[in-house]
Amino acid sequence: MPTITKGLLDMTSLASTIAEEIKPIGHSSIPAKVGLALVLAALADWLFYGQRIGLSLALFAIAIAGVSVCFNRAAMDLRRALVGSAVLAAGLVPVIEELNTLSFLILVASLMIALLLATNAEATGLADRGRALRNFVLLSPFRLFLDVPQAFDASALTRGIARWLLPAALSAVFVALFAAANPVIEQWVSLLNPKLILHYVSIPRVLFWALMLALVWPFIHVRWRRKPIVNTAAADGLVPPPLPPVASAEFLGPSTILRSLILFNLLFAAQSVLDGIYLWGHLALPDNLTYAGYAHRGAYPLIVTALLAAAFVLVAMRPGGPAENSTVIRPLVYLWVGQNVLLVASSILRLDLYVGVYMLTYWRVAAFIWMGLVALGLVLIVTRIALQRSNKWLVGANLIALATVLYGCSLVNFDAFIADYNVTHSREASGNGMPIDINYLLTLGPQALPAIDRAIALRPGSSESCLVSRRDRLVEQQRQDLAWRSWGFRSWRLQRRLDALAKDPSGTRPAG
Repeated sequence: MPTITKGLLDMTSLASTIAEEIKPIGHSSIPAKVGLALVLAALADWLFYGQRIGLSLALFAIAIAGVSVCFNRAAMDLRRALVGSAVLAAGLVPVIEELNTLSFLILVASLMIALLLATNAEATGLADRGRALRNFVLLSPFRLFLDVPQAFDASALTRGIARWLLPAALSAVFVALFAAANPVIEQWVSLLNPKLILHYVSIPRVLFWALMLALVWPFIHVRWRRKPIVNTAAADGLVPPPLPPVASAEFLGPSTILRSLILFNLLFAAQSVLDGIYLWGHLALPDNLTYAGYAHRGAYPLIVTALLAAAFVLVAMRPGGPAENSTVIRPLVYLWVGQNVLLVASSILRLDLYVGVYMLTYWRVAAFIWMGLVALGLVLIVTRIALQRSNKWLVGANLIALATVLYGCSLVNFDAFIADYNVTHSREASGNGMPIDINYLLTLGPQALPAIDRAIALRPGSSESCLVSRRDRLVEQQRQDLAWRSWGFRSWRLQRRLDALAKDPSGTRPAG
């Protein structure tokens, strides 16, 4: 009977030991440790999966030891670390000599003993060390699946989501816009098709990765059973109670803004590098892509990207906000706005290349003007931040710029400018570009008459009866515009030009 009682007590003690050992412990460095565990699993995949194993096992053991030292320096001292290193070195020798069952077991034992000696100062006796190694062998492979999910408590998870939700969402929007604007990025994004990824994933390989993660995790997130310590000061009420957990991070606080700016600068830098290679550097594009197509795809989506960037900067760097005076965030804002200005410049170049092939229209002229205003608005945003002005000042400066541009546009003869440009850069006049689109020129009104006359003269072999009749209707419209009720200085100047062309013997006006 006493024997049975003693056995039950031993089993109860073992069960309590197991419960204590597998109890998860939250740790702020868990995400970094998981990342390093994934790196080690990838290294194991490269060294072992589908390969013959030999020296690769020794290299993997050294990598595990190196990562373990990085995360457990606080638990080590120089003497115990040197002893552990000597034990590990001794265990590596048989594996380097020849890998077999015995040398493998020696290496595993030396790796665990080295970890125990280096990181567990409390286990001094042989019995303590034996129990610690026993628990390590029996329980450690299961710790990964308990430590990782429970290390992220609800508040930490909420803070993490709050800090990364906005950067991730906006980054996804920017990637989508860049893919719409850049065929090269679109090809890269297409490679992320889940079907293509699943094609390279196999169940045995997934299980191999899970096994490797479970095996390396105990060496990274080291936990030995500690002897209970009674804190008499806390028991006597001399130590104040712990502070309540910090509230969830602000959705658009400095940490969120910092993460966003880092991601955005990286994304925009990739787009700027591609534009520098293909637009400014004129490097050969990938197959099935033309410069005209590359240019046309990017002009308008990139302007939308710049507008979203400007809106984010205005919200993030609001006057009196927590990020306005940050010595880290402000340089990143300046860098990002600078990249946006470069993005607008690339958009203007894209549109210029496209117009060089497909000619000018009212919408394309408006796009040029709009892009210039966007670039100026970005510069004004930086000025507001640098001078610490209010958003009211920024709105006023943009309104002044907009009013000035609109006033200037009211004085520009866009009909004549577009018509002259299209004729001058047409295939008939320059030998390059698109053929003259007479129908579009006729829609521009009487101000396009000089250009229409040049276009008709450049096509001597074409049938002109229909064109001449439509031209005559424009001439009649011009004559009506000269009546005193509808008189305009621009129409008067046009008439003087038409009269001069009619008197010029080498004029291009066709016979009516």
